[in-house]
Amino acid sequence: MRHFRWPFALFFLIVCALIALADNPIQSTPYWAYCVNPTSTGAKVEDETPRHVPNSDATFTLKQAKDLFIVPDWHPAGHPAMPEIVLHGKRPDLFPCSYCHLPNGLGRPENASLAGLPASYIIRQIAEFRSGDRKSTEPAFRPTANMTDREWKASDQEIAAAANYFSKLERKPWIRVVETSTVPKTHVDGWMLVLDTPTATEPIGQRIIETPEDLDRTELRDDTSGFVAYVPEGSIKRGKFLATGSEGKNQPCAKCHGPGLRGSGNVPPISGRSPTYMVRQLYDIKSGARHGVLAQQMRQQVAKLSLDDMIALAAYVASLRP
Repeated sequence: MRHFRWPFALFFLIVCALIALADNPIQSTPYWAYCVNPTSTGAKVEDETPRHVPNSDATFTLKQAKDLFIVPDWHPAGHPAMPEIVLHGKRPDLFPCSYCHLPNGLGRPENASLAGLPASYIIRQIAEFRSGDRKSTEPAFRPTANMTDREWKASDQEIAAAANYFSKLERKPWIRVVETSTVPKTHVDGWMLVLDTPTATEPIGQRIIETPEDLDRTELRDDTSGFVAYVPEGSIKRGKFLATGSEGKNQPCAKCHGPGLRGSGNVPPISGRSPTYMVRQLYDIKSGARHGVLAQQMRQQVAKLSLDDMIALAAYVASLRP
């Protein structure tokens, strides 16, 4: 009998490991959610032609719009006065908050929408970037790395001023969600997906393709030009089913995020948010890259979610009115 114990024990361990992998499959991060710029092949010649956008008297060049320390404020009447840290940052250490998150606070697919978030929540997230409790599952994803490497170095007073500014901004419709089986072909540029030239189409598969409505205006940081998110057919309906907890994989989202998923107390609103951003957050929480206090509370909720579940939930959440 003694000769059979070791092979049986080894077989038992292998079976247990396979079961664990089936429940929590290890897979690479989805490229369309963690858009990583391809390696640069050389410096680009930036266009210095004066540019304009609709409903604005301002003038900026594309070169200025690419400068991380210049915020093209096309519509200054559309928001309160920006604090210094939000408008100018600190060369060379801190980028201005509104360069990435835009003066309207609605942001882009590669970063967070801050408009209307509780100030205390924003402050907590900066503290978690500072402590290492909030990171990206994909180390090469630069937008999150910027937060962990430099943005947390702002003073407490500057962080409070920025949080107060963004918390007072109105949450507005910013992403048009379209269910489809066929999408435009895209590639990664500027940490987001942009349309191929010449244009072509392909099956969406199990992806979310989120891209600017008008790439030229997005590159100029026009905060009145939003995004379109193509999601798989049927994903919104399934996401609604998952959000109610009907599939038994998680508790109803509204239990914490409030009616209409528009937030409750210090729990952030998630309705109308970028679906690729939402997939990243669910993925980061499940992987353990985000493990702050609130993320720990979410850990059990996402433990049983597959990537397809995350796509469906994100599609549904994004389709809701902010």
